[in-house]
Amino acid sequence: MKRKSSETLCVLPICNSIFTRMSNKYIVSTLFGSLLTPQVSAAVTSRPNILFVISDDQSYPHASAYGSSLVKTPGFDLVAQNGWLFNNAFVTSPGSSPSRASILTGLYPWQIEEAGTHASSFPVDYKCFPDLLEEAGYYIGYTGKGWGPGNWKISGRKRNPAGPEYNKMRIHPPYKGVSNINYSQNFKEFLHGREGKQPFYFWVGTNEPHRPYEKDSWEKADKRLTDAEVPPFLPDNPTIRKDLLDYGTEIEWYDSQLSQIIDILKEEGEFDNTLIIVMADNGMPFPLAKATCFEYGIHVPLAICWADGIKDGGVSDELVSSVDLFPTILDAVGIRYKEKAGNSILPYLKKQKKTTGRNTIFAGRERHSSARYNNLGYPMRVLRTKEFLYIRNFCPERYPAGDPCYINKEGNLTPMYSAYFDIDQGPAWRFIIDEKDTPEIYPYFLKAVAKRSYEELYNISSDPGCLNNLVGDSKYMKELEHLRNKMNDTLKKTEDARYLNSSDQDQNVWETYPRLNGVIRSFPKPLF
Repeated sequence: MKRKSSETLCVLPICNSIFTRMSNKYIVSTLFGSLLTPQVSAAVTSRPNILFVISDDQSYPHASAYGSSLVKTPGFDLVAQNGWLFNNAFVTSPGSSPSRASILTGLYPWQIEEAGTHASSFPVDYKCFPDLLEEAGYYIGYTGKGWGPGNWKISGRKRNPAGPEYNKMRIHPPYKGVSNINYSQNFKEFLHGREGKQPFYFWVGTNEPHRPYEKDSWEKADKRLTDAEVPPFLPDNPTIRKDLLDYGTEIEWYDSQLSQIIDILKEEGEFDNTLIIVMADNGMPFPLAKATCFEYGIHVPLAICWADGIKDGGVSDELVSSVDLFPTILDAVGIRYKEKAGNSILPYLKKQKKTTGRNTIFAGRERHSSARYNNLGYPMRVLRTKEFLYIRNFCPERYPAGDPCYINKEGNLTPMYSAYFDIDQGPAWRFIIDEKDTPEIYPYFLKAVAKRSYEELYNISSDPGCLNNLVGDSKYMKELEHLRNKMNDTLKKTEDARYLNSSDQDQNVWETYPRLNGVIRSFPKPLF
């Protein structure tokens, strides 16, 4: 993958100059002699504020607007009721860092070099939508978790790609696993720092429902075991249910902060002219969800409202990708740009178009945690239609959840089944490990950790848990070939090194990107 050149601006000798940045493929207009400030389109009469809210590790359908019994989310529901609720929204990666980088740049993870893997750096060549909003005169900031984990400073950036940080206001959290950052009050402090009615953009990145959780916090939240919704890839057991309820308790906590932020918007008279986008960065921190490209790893909640700009919303089954948000935000603000990986869905939100223009979404992953020998990842690319999920595992010889054992600090090899570090450690996974030798639990264990075939195909409409691989089933050969070709076309068009370069050396550029956050573990060298 070739490093892109630094930003180059060409000033034309006319009053309305055009500045073009080829590596990020957008065009902004400025008045000659002024600052490099994007000009708002004449069609935009009132620039909306932008409130972008993103939770950490939350799968669809875990919001009460979807009918979930696991959680009560009045904040999320209010956004949905005042705009759109999406049933088919997907992120481009099942891990925080590459997913957030993709949202910020409007590009797929395999298009943004180090930023496309987990806990690495974020090359300064890739400009993010907060930068463009700031250049257009927006007051910008973020609270909680912006882009991360990773090291943006090593890339030469002067701040987190999500914007300037507002994390000074703190609270005494109600549960041990909850962050002490007061998201709502940090937003209020940010809002009171702007000049007059300057339009603003603010990123609220909650640390919830990321693990760890306070064990049995669900009891404090007055939940019942029957409230838990056990997905098909997990065994229905009290231990699993309790862990799910602890996860749901953190979602509810984050949602209470969202409700407070919405109240602040209303108090300030800014709710109606604020484009609010609420989503998650990837799926729930359970086996076969987060860090996998199965359904519960990339399918996330999404609600969007803007009272002044979106007069009539609804519930949508249209496919939406997280790369669509970059062009949608710029479209709402009136910044002119060239299409990137995504498409603006603003015409759909305003019911000027009947569809989002998508019949497929794409996603992928490389390295997640330090989980294999020599810090190797598990490269995957995914295509999702409304009915099918097609997966390509580029290195099926590797363990998908990480190697089963590792070398500890004393230099000793740990017992088998003690690792699998691409799965977040917690009671649910501990239960599956402890009970793996029982006939009823062993299939769940095997599905989570066993080596997989080069290709996988799932009928999501009948198998949302992705338990029955249809590759090899003659009834689906035509569909498999169609999706295979569709993926090839897209990976070629988006210049994915995993597809374009046949040599191991070229593909392994991903393995050269350093892991800059978290522990680096040692593993025994594979025998073959």
